[in-house]
Amino acid sequence: MNTASFPPSNLEPAIGTYKIPALRVLSEIATSLSTENNLEGLLERFLGTMVKLAGADAGAVRVLTADGSHLRLVGSIGLPAELVEHEQFVELECGLCGEATRKRSHRHSANVHFCSERTSHSYFGSRCQHIIAVPLRYQGKVLGVYNLFMASDTPVPEDVALLFDSISEHLGMALENARLTRENMRITLMNERQMLANELHDSLAQTLAYMKMRLALLQDSMSKSDTEGSTKYLDDLSEAVDTAYSGLRELLTHFRNRMDPRGLLHALQEMVNSFFKKTGIFINFSNLTPDLNLSPDQEVQVFHIVQEALANIQKHSHAQDVSLTLGLDGNNQYWVCIEDDGVGIPNNPVPDKDMHFGMSIMRERAQRLSGNVTVEKLQDRGTRVLLTFPAVRKENAK
Repeated sequence: MNTASFPPSNLEPAIGTYKIPALRVLSEIATSLSTENNLEGLLERFLGTMVKLAGADAGAVRVLTADGSHLRLVGSIGLPAELVEHEQFVELECGLCGEATRKRSHRHSANVHFCSERTSHSYFGSRCQHIIAVPLRYQGKVLGVYNLFMASDTPVPEDVALLFDSISEHLGMALENARLTRENMRITLMNERQMLANELHDSLAQTLAYMKMRLALLQDSMSKSDTEGSTKYLDDLSEAVDTAYSGLRELLTHFRNRMDPRGLLHALQEMVNSFFKKTGIFINFSNLTPDLNLSPDQEVQVFHIVQEALANIQKHSHAQDVSLTLGLDGNNQYWVCIEDDGVGIPNNPVPDKDMHFGMSIMRERAQRLSGNVTVEKLQDRGTRVLLTFPAVRKENAK
């Protein structure tokens, strides 16, 4: 498994000058990194340490979202509840946080007017006179940020600032390790599914052997002009072909198409590009979620549902334009919508085993997400496939 290594220990010369128990703090962080499973809980717990070290009155910790454009709030101390609600997501380039991420080092400022104007909250300027931003970084990459809010315009001592940089590197490494672990989980999951695909493929041999025996019996019945026997063996063969086809189709569609280990957004973008190359149909792909917070197994289920929906569009819709949109509603439900401008679902559809099988697979996968998928004809032209499922935090998702 790939893991990020601890940063070179260039802290020793400075530690001797600290007037605070720096070694104890860093030792506690190092111990927590090897035993803590809930990374966001770890970051929130050390927020209290950061607040105490700085002598701050309040604090917040944020992590980079999946698309890298926002910072998501994962913990806060001492902030008004309405401000916490307003600050769930901030743009990466916003204010002092943006400066800290660009400079890749901690920043402080007594200019709180920007935050006051952005939030329209009286907290800034009245109870908060000074702000400190400490980026969580690893190997030059910023992965999150701590915000510390001071009631007075008193800068933190130099030794505390040095300790902040050390904490930043260690906790930044923890975030990077979590990303690598997640990527390895995806790879492991894909390997397991490939093994299962091989098993399914081998199982087809039994069906084919059965078909071969029935074919011999059918030929024998036909040579004897046994109409009843011929009909029976022909029905057996037809049923076996359907079984083999269904098994092979699921194998090819849902197991051998490996998902990008970098995550769902990368995988969907790759799918969109591949769809255009195969069909010439452009897909308008939009992600409206500030942070797509899914477990690896949830990502796989969503990936294959979208894949099946696009396969149906390619085969049946005669569409010219397609849209794929991801969102998160006010009821904490993720939704994935695929729309096309094709012929739509006929009012009296002719039975299509291929399409029916695909829709059954989509519904089964939606059930694994504790969600639902609906397929409906649009009023003017085309079809909408809508997947909805509850948002589950990574540490609780199965």
